[in-house]
Amino acid sequence: MSTSTTRRVKLANLAPEFYQALNALDATAGAGLDANFAHLIRTHASQINGCAYCADMHSLDYLHGEGPQQKLNLLPVWRESRNLFTEQEQAALELTEAITLVSDGHVPDSVYNLAAEHFDEKELAQLIALIIMINAWNRVGITGKMAPGHYKP
Repeated sequence: MSTSTTRRVKLANLAPEFYQALNALDATAGAGLDANFAHLIRTHASQINGCAYCADMHSLDYLHGEGPQQKLNLLPVWRESRNLFTEQEQAALELTEAITLVSDGHVPDSVYNLAAEHFDEKELAQLIALIIMINAWNRVGITGKMAPGHYKP
């Protein structure tokens, strides 16, 4: 496989209205949810999508917010380490996977209903918005080949 040095457009520079609209949406996504919880969810979706830039950014934000390192380390295998995650976090991680991998079975009622048991309607709506938003950002980061290591919390 060859490595390419093809230049990628920077949406922030060349489609500023779109980029600003994403930023405005991002400012509302997850409103009312605990910030560290939101970074955990963003990190997990970014790991699933393979967006190194976003995974790096949100894991650093999570740690900066004093989230436990062990929980972050075991995030990719959270099902095997459920004892470290609250039932609410587990439900949110499951919903994150279903929405992120939407072409793989859509969002099953069982997953949605589990999340609905752990969040009130407003929180659930904000969680869904947060997951949709990070998936959009992951596509920006992956398409633009944004590299990790440049973000400072």
